[in-house]
Amino acid sequence: MGFFEKKLSGKRVYSGKILNLEVDEVGLADGSVSVREVVRHSGGAAVLYVEDGKALLVKQFRYPYGKEIYEIPAGKIDEGESPYAAAQRELEEETGFKAELSPLARIYPSPGYTDEIIYIFLAKNSTRSRQNLDKGEFLTAEFIPLDKVVNMVESGEICDAKTVTAICKYLAFVQKK
Repeated sequence: MGFFEKKLSGKRVYSGKILNLEVDEVGLADGSVSVREVVRHSGGAAVLYVEDGKALLVKQFRYPYGKEIYEIPAGKIDEGESPYAAAQRELEEETGFKAELSPLARIYPSPGYTDEIIYIFLAKNSTRSRQNLDKGEFLTAEFIPLDKVVNMVESGEICDAKTVTAICKYLAFVQKK
């Protein structure tokens, strides 16, 4: 028998530009009732681009952590936009590169409280374009040798889930081909 939860009632308690927060009452598999706080998010798209043994990462200040972090280029999927289109848009906006993309991974960053899905793509056959950051977005893009990126993941310098996933998946499956 599978487990399930059925929404009995719910209320949106916050509506924002990036996310919405809902508080739902749910019926559980054993007949009891519980409450779920759910962050609703349109999803994200991210791109791993590796060229000549170097990964293209962006470094930006992330307010919730109070510091600059390295991560692969990524952003929110806009309403009506496909994950593929969002990934292409974000790669060009943040790094100034256009590329062909292929799916690499799909992750649930924190399934205990959000419905966000991040779609991770692998870039190839790039062309140089122009970086076009969003208003209020400040970051640098740089190619870092892949072995150094792996060391940064292993040492905990890179902790971003989508970036760790992309690097591990690339090393485990793509690089072996």
